[in-house]
Amino acid sequence: MTMAKIINSLVFLLFFILFQLSSSSAANSVYNVINFGAIADGSSDSTKSFLSAWAAACGSTNPSTIIVPNGNYFLNQANFNGPCKSSVTFRITGTLVAPSNYAKLGSSGLWLAFNQVHGLSIYGGTLDGQGTALWACKAAGKNCPFGASSLTFNAASNVLINGLTLKNSQLYHLVINGCDNVNVQGVKIIAPVHGQGPIAKAQRSIRPGELGLSSSSGWVYSIGSLGKGQNEAGVVNVTVKTAVFTGSQNGLRIKTWARPSTGFVKGVVFKHVFMRNVENPVIIDQNYCPDNENCPNQVSGVKISQVSYSDIQGTSATQVAVKFDCSASNPCKGIELQDVKLTYGNSAAKSSCKNADGTTSGFVVPPSCL
Repeated sequence: MTMAKIINSLVFLLFFILFQLSSSSAANSVYNVINFGAIADGSSDSTKSFLSAWAAACGSTNPSTIIVPNGNYFLNQANFNGPCKSSVTFRITGTLVAPSNYAKLGSSGLWLAFNQVHGLSIYGGTLDGQGTALWACKAAGKNCPFGASSLTFNAASNVLINGLTLKNSQLYHLVINGCDNVNVQGVKIIAPVHGQGPIAKAQRSIRPGELGLSSSSGWVYSIGSLGKGQNEAGVVNVTVKTAVFTGSQNGLRIKTWARPSTGFVKGVVFKHVFMRNVENPVIIDQNYCPDNENCPNQVSGVKISQVSYSDIQGTSATQVAVKFDCSASNPCKGIELQDVKLTYGNSAAKSSCKNADGTTSGFVVPPSCL
């Protein structure tokens, strides 16, 4: 081979390698928040940088990844809006920090929200809602703002949350609202102040998806509050599995307002759940009427059916470990208990049922009242 042919071959090979690298980069666009000006010192406002990285990733026609390196990133309220042109992945190794002054978020209801995003994955990282001061304000009976949920999904679909840690929320840690196919895996939720922060809230048209949570304190998982408005959509096909709950106020809970409603809850599966000293491990409450305003002496119109509890074990902090307090006008139907073992100290745990119908199988303790 002549020298000219060798040179031509090397040039062709070089261009081929560059083309491959370019194609690979184009097919997997990567955006590091640091390159958009984010500063990992926990105090400099990086909100604009995160939103700029999101705009670039969301606007890309190729699947995109947003990288959040180690460090603490202070973010004010941020809405990550879709729909996007392709799927987006957040890979977080650092910590996102909310304002320490709870007045900044006030009663806004949200800190970080993803709206109408279809095809989103979030891996790893920590969200610190810095809610301790607000919960102390509420505990003292002061005039405090309502607060903000740490992570909210509105009208989203095909969402995966894996390995994320949420702590110190001002309100709910995780809200899934009007979404399809949301999968939450290996998520750890920490609320060190007892009663601080309902852990996860699902409402309005939640369709096939799964939640796998590990939590400490707070409310663990609540489907509700449904029926606040008369014409609400329903919640259908939700699975909560492989979860460990420690010292929480409520465990697996379905809650509805005591008001007329066209809403419903159907096809809910709770399985492979372990409780450690949980006040209300299993509870359906259809007589929710906070402060006895606009709902006294009314009954819930929300229809609850096909709810199953399988392999639920552990300890209850109260003697009534299983409580089904259902609507007098719309009794709960199709409740299934299978292999449930909940104990209460040195005494026998109890079940309590009102307007509830269902079946049991396997070993069920406390004895079913269905």
